[in-house]
Amino acid sequence: MTSTASLADALEVPREIQDLLFREARTANSFSDEPVSDEQLQAIYDLIKWAPTSMNTQPLRALVIRTPEGKERLLPHMAEGNRAKTASAPVTVVLAADTDFHENLPKTFPHKPDAKDMFSDEQGREGFARLNSLLQVGYFIIGVRAAGLAAGPMTGFDNAGVDKEFFAENKWKSLVVINVGKPGENPWFDRLPRLDYHEVVETV
Repeated sequence: MTSTASLADALEVPREIQDLLFREARTANSFSDEPVSDEQLQAIYDLIKWAPTSMNTQPLRALVIRTPEGKERLLPHMAEGNRAKTASAPVTVVLAADTDFHENLPKTFPHKPDAKDMFSDEQGREGFARLNSLLQVGYFIIGVRAAGLAAGPMTGFDNAGVDKEFFAENKWKSLVVINVGKPGENPWFDRLPRLDYHEVVETV
């Protein structure tokens, strides 16, 4: 079996970057009171916006919640086990899929003038938006790590309640809530096992 060290050497980016983004990165369950700036959030988005989506649709939308009033509106919709850490995080980001993403296709896919017309079916458009937004959720988590911050992604919340509370006037559909910040006291659970290459990969 090939060692982890030699596999790391097979990659182009330095090992310390690999560790920052993946091996040593953890899901945080507590956060310090060190603030997360708007500049950091903008830098994260400015990095991850270049990652691919189908037809360059970019349907991910983000609601940044950092005020006590915003947290008070969000917390009742979080699962009980997720409320304390969400309350303590300096920033919480609700990541959502914009089901009206096709309105931007004249800008994001300009070489195909009729691209918007391909998404006239609202139900099909919602599924497409969800799939591509979830790709972008993964990119966002890596972007948070690249900023030297910890991400605490959660799906334990009332999606319908969050959508009614925050997105009643648009076509955004919440997918994942992510706490963002510097890790606090005892932030990590024990590291859980990962499946090996031979357990998940087949070659034909």
